[in-house]
Amino acid sequence: MQRQSTISALLTAGADSATAFGAPGGAPLTYAALRAHVQRTVAVLNGLGTGRGDRVAIVLPNGPEMASAYVAVAAGCAACPLNPAYRADEFEFYLADLRAKALLVERGSTSPAVEVARKLGVRVLELTPSGEGSGAFTLAPADGASGAPAAEGGMAQPQDVALILHTSGTTSRPKIVPLTQANVCASAYNILGTLNLTPADRALNIMPLFHIHGLMAGLLAPLAAGSAIFCTPGFNALKFFAWMAECKPTWVTAVPTMHQTILARAAQNKDIIAANPLRFLRSSSSSIPPQVIAELEAVFNAPLIESYGMTEASHQMASNPLPPAVRKPGTVGRAAGPEIAIMDEDGNLLPAGATGEIVIRGPNVTAGYENNPKANAEAFTHGWFRTGDQGTMDAEGYLSITGRLKEIINRGGEKISPREVDEMLMDHPAVAQVVTFAVPHDKLGEDVAAVVVLREGKAATERELRDFVATKLADYKVPRKIIFMDEIPKGTTGKLQRIGLAQKLGLA
Repeated sequence: MQRQSTISALLTAGADSATAFGAPGGAPLTYAALRAHVQRTVAVLNGLGTGRGDRVAIVLPNGPEMASAYVAVAAGCAACPLNPAYRADEFEFYLADLRAKALLVERGSTSPAVEVARKLGVRVLELTPSGEGSGAFTLAPADGASGAPAAEGGMAQPQDVALILHTSGTTSRPKIVPLTQANVCASAYNILGTLNLTPADRALNIMPLFHIHGLMAGLLAPLAAGSAIFCTPGFNALKFFAWMAECKPTWVTAVPTMHQTILARAAQNKDIIAANPLRFLRSSSSSIPPQVIAELEAVFNAPLIESYGMTEASHQMASNPLPPAVRKPGTVGRAAGPEIAIMDEDGNLLPAGATGEIVIRGPNVTAGYENNPKANAEAFTHGWFRTGDQGTMDAEGYLSITGRLKEIINRGGEKISPREVDEMLMDHPAVAQVVTFAVPHDKLGEDVAAVVVLREGKAATERELRDFVATKLADYKVPRKIIFMDEIPKGTTGKLQRIGLAQKLGLA
């Protein structure tokens, strides 16, 4: 298969009459219809003054319209999908930080993003499903005005930015990760190759389409193979097996918490599992216990492929291979796209078996964070990108992640900056000091906790502080546990130490 380096070219893989998108209860959208839809949408965007390099924020629920909106916007502009669960404060930060030129929402959307966009002078574009198949829609400006055409229209070129996501940092300000057409296409073909995807495959997508995992493994990789994608409204354990019966998928990718929830309901759905055999299951975004892998493989009678990815690598970096190659549970497999090495603190590459920082380089890796020379100086060494994860590689090239060098909380694949939560808690008038940190969770891997020191003479309850944060941040960022102390625990040098705090406080 010839590798393409733009999204518009990548979409040529599917046969005209083959299904590109399906959805629960929806009519299929063929590849011919999808390609025509992308051409029309890019032309509309260009006519409204939005062209190559311009940033279009997308705030839509999961489903076929979100899938086709991402593909169509990214084919001609820079797509910036945002979590629809964000609060107004979060939308204001992201829309301003992205310098978004337009915001794409459903017609009649009540998202706080709409009001924020108007406040910031960002043009609001409304999507209306057209009835031509799952994901097809028309696009019109909410204000009804046309405006001047884009300076640079047409389909994007390989070095144009296709996708912009933010990655949480250990500081309060998330970093902007621009990924080019060439980056995301390289990653799509890496995933396609690892999973041996063909036009005969059917993907059941339950991943959110504002994360790199869903956008790449759930969407672009199967499109690059010319195969079908069944676009659900997002993960729902009660509906998963009914969707499986309707979609008849050959594979599914998910985070470990989703897989564990699916397992819990599998016994009541043996007939559906037997009638719809999967070629494989895939897990990524956080580590999955080997015991869970064994149980999933036994229940579905299919191999589970665990992979390792991150936003800066356009998702996949390493993956366990499909049979008959060896899968090693407990590892994230071998390099599956970019080169991978282990580096010491001084920038020296280490031999097999040594422990150090996992580093990567390759055509799927971002060239650097936007407007952040300090972060780039720290992230790149001798052309290698430092992942911030600690690991070791065995003599056969299988990678094991042994620890976290960063303080980011990984809550079931959702990455949370503890500093961001700190700052929101500090806004409460009763709070004097706070440190947010990760606590172990049996299903999510990690959850959010915080130690709070109250101002003298002030009072607040755990519930009051949690409710306060919930008005400012998305639900998954709200601390599940808040501990009140007279003093913030510090390390020997006097610095706040998030890592290891759960153990110190007897929470791990």
